[in-house]
Amino acid sequence: MTTVNYHTLVREVPDFPKPGILFYDITTLLKDASALSSIADELTAYYQEQRIAKVIGIESRGFIFAGVLANRLNAGFVPVRKPGKLPADCFEVKYSLEYGSNSLAIHRDAIGVGERVLIVDDLLATGGTAAATVSLVRQLGGEIAGLDFLVELQGLKGREKLVGYPIHSTILYP
Repeated sequence: MTTVNYHTLVREVPDFPKPGILFYDITTLLKDASALSSIADELTAYYQEQRIAKVIGIESRGFIFAGVLANRLNAGFVPVRKPGKLPADCFEVKYSLEYGSNSLAIHRDAIGVGERVLIVDDLLATGGTAAATVSLVRQLGGEIAGLDFLVELQGLKGREKLVGYPIHSTILYP
């Protein structure tokens, strides 16, 4: 088990990106080499035996740990991006988030039917972004092995939109 207190490395920024939102800034954690390495080691150990074929990273901060995990798990990396950012034929889904709405896209050839995938993002808040990504993966026929979040805001009950899927979060806030 780690001796790094990850909570102390996450900066809380009030009223960002708009008034009333408390933003959890992980860049302060990411710049700490020891913490970054420790989290990567923990996540690798957690997923090592789960036969993950692809790691899905949600734009943009989800790319950070998804890329590291894909490399360490000998799996492919698949980006889920905002519409218009991927060059080939895509599936797209609209979703709501804690302070508005948006859309996400994935290449139609990103995941093979039955491939075990791990969905990774930096934050689980209301669950809209993760649920949208689950929808995209299901459209492609992927088998969702789990969802992983660096930070989870438990009070926003994002897990309720992800019932039936294994969820792992490293840093929990009430």
